[in-house]
Amino acid sequence: MSALPTFGPDHTDGLLTFLSASPSPYHAVATAAERLVEAGFRELRETDAWDGDSGGRFVLRGGAIIAWYVPEGATPATPFRIAGAHTDSPNLRVKPLPDAGRHGWKQVAVEIYGGTLLNTWLDRDLGLAGRLTLRGGDCVLVNVDRPLLRVPQLAIHLDRQVNDGLKLDRQQHMQPVWGTGTPTEGELIAFLAAEAGVEAADVTGWDLMVHSVEPPAYLGKDRELLAGPRMDNLLSVHAATEALAALAGRADAGDLTLPHIPVLAAFDHEENGSQSDTGAEGPLLGNVLERSVLSRGGSAEDRARAYAGSVCLSSDTGHAVHPNYAERHDPGHQPRVNGGPILKVNVNQRYATDGSGRAVFTEACERASVPWQTFVSNNAMPCGTTIGPITAARHGISTVDIGVAILSMHSARELCGAEDPYLLANALTAFLAT
Repeated sequence: MSALPTFGPDHTDGLLTFLSASPSPYHAVATAAERLVEAGFRELRETDAWDGDSGGRFVLRGGAIIAWYVPEGATPATPFRIAGAHTDSPNLRVKPLPDAGRHGWKQVAVEIYGGTLLNTWLDRDLGLAGRLTLRGGDCVLVNVDRPLLRVPQLAIHLDRQVNDGLKLDRQQHMQPVWGTGTPTEGELIAFLAAEAGVEAADVTGWDLMVHSVEPPAYLGKDRELLAGPRMDNLLSVHAATEALAALAGRADAGDLTLPHIPVLAAFDHEENGSQSDTGAEGPLLGNVLERSVLSRGGSAEDRARAYAGSVCLSSDTGHAVHPNYAERHDPGHQPRVNGGPILKVNVNQRYATDGSGRAVFTEACERASVPWQTFVSNNAMPCGTTIGPITAARHGISTVDIGVAILSMHSARELCGAEDPYLLANALTAFLAT
């Protein structure tokens, strides 16, 4: 087998482009699909019959994408190597009756999605993006990527104690303004329909969300840091997409033999529990993997054998040690930015990693010559979770939780090391090819 494809600093440049092009999960999967099509993948519809030919394929459903590459010689029982991630990020999402306001201000009624840091959305220029559903069920993407909205903070003169502790009411204080005058029913959707080039009367549903229009950028004297939106978890989606596309290209050219079927599984709704038809707790991944087995002439026995030999790396961001709050971290496990991907461990199964999973991850990092770190929560702090335990429990597939260490997680704008995105991509490439 020839040397694996590797990524360098230009991968991080590509991440900036990916983040800017993906203000919503629907845009993220569309952007990933475009990259896969360039690499020779083709889209399959869930309502069509599938063939068992070799090559790359992907399925889109809402804000989720499952993509896989069947190498020449794969049998129905060939195991899968799955890079798992999620496409959604905490933010503000538009309510069903969006046209609100009072006292001469036009506002957009929003609902809080996920565990967002509310204060990071204050006094920031915001756009709107998502999808509009038309009569007949077709959807069109819309992205107003310019200053449109703003959540204005109360002046310090009217809240003299604000710097002693900001308290935000999720209902009263987080509704953005977008103009002056009297609210008019249907005005926002009519505006967005015009932006998308469709008739407002044809729009019967929408899934819309707010995003910061400030572009991602390198930061620091030596540009060793990266600041941007939605790195939790589009950073992993981008890395896994690039890894899969690169491996498929090498395999198609005959330069690489893949012993397993590499898979990208990027789900929606991780930030609110994954319980949806496009979330990790839904049937999408299992259906796709099973249909892949059956399309190659397999049976239930073959599916069970394939799953038993499969492994998933659940890649999500984790916590870098914070210089101003180091006491909040475990004193013996303090990941640093640009230190390589982290192995996430929690014995209470908030992360799915065990000793065997650690061996899989370390082998991939060693093969890719990538440094790695370990994350464990401070015992006095509750631990977050990921799609990892859900994937393991739902499908019976051995799963390992990993990711990139960042600061400002769940902020409208997060911070990571500029080297970590391509280090993660190299580790995922080695894992998918091993």
